[in-house]
Amino acid sequence: MQERLLRFVKMHGAGNDYVYIDCFAERGPADPAALAPRIADRHRGVGADGLILVEPTPVAAARMRMFNADGSESEMCGNGVRCVAHLVVARGHAAPGAVTIETGRGVLTLVVTPTGPRTAQVRVDMGPPLLEPTGIPVVAAAGGRVADAFCPALADREPWWDACGLDPRMTCVSMGNPHVVFYCRDVGRVPLEQVGPRIETHPIFPRRVNVHFVEVLGAGQVRMRTWERGSGITMACGTGAAAVCVAGAITGRTGRTLAADLPGGRLDLEWVPEGSVFMTGPAEEVFEGTWPLAEE
Repeated sequence: MQERLLRFVKMHGAGNDYVYIDCFAERGPADPAALAPRIADRHRGVGADGLILVEPTPVAAARMRMFNADGSESEMCGNGVRCVAHLVVARGHAAPGAVTIETGRGVLTLVVTPTGPRTAQVRVDMGPPLLEPTGIPVVAAAGGRVADAFCPALADREPWWDACGLDPRMTCVSMGNPHVVFYCRDVGRVPLEQVGPRIETHPIFPRRVNVHFVEVLGAGQVRMRTWERGSGITMACGTGAAAVCVAGAITGRTGRTLAADLPGGRLDLEWVPEGSVFMTGPAEEVFEGTWPLAEE
């Protein structure tokens, strides 16, 4: 058994933090799914919501592979892809401006505006939302969109419903990964650590689901909290904020242009009619380091 030092960059987008491996300059780990829980551990590792590999690809400036803190691989991460775009520009793998990144939901186009040597503001074309149940996926009783629909994961009334003013109906959206959105009067009073994992793993979500609770502050602003599939409570979720923008528009609670306030900061969203959701937010490097990686 040999050991080598794996170089990494810790970055975050609105507090949603990952460990990034620049595979243009570094040989990536042979088993990233096994590495992710160890390196993401906030007590015994670097500490992060997961692990992201930034790899060369013939179809874009770079390819993003994302692994949650539990080691499961996810299709897409809005905050993560902004940081990937910043990294490829900051490390000279692509020029500032329009950058393409290959993800699990296809090739996305981002516009990177550096704001400092270690920071950038990045706008992402997240692509159009998927609203059909089979595309999310969610097991639905009838065809068509799942909007303000009965949620069997919240079938029995509990005391916290009244405390936070919960509307227990769900709206489901995919942004390349699955999301379920609930609305309430006070997101701060939702026991997210209890209800999040219960909804994430409910049988109606065959590939599990990201869970969001949303407080509407006005037609163009919301406050939200997230339980992410495979990572738990996170400071921000970019694809989740995009899903919330879509959910608000299709249920009439908010408009198509939305400012989403998350525990880690603000993301700005716009869902153009019958088209893509655009998200704008920060990308910031925190520090660089090395991780001892044992190999055969």
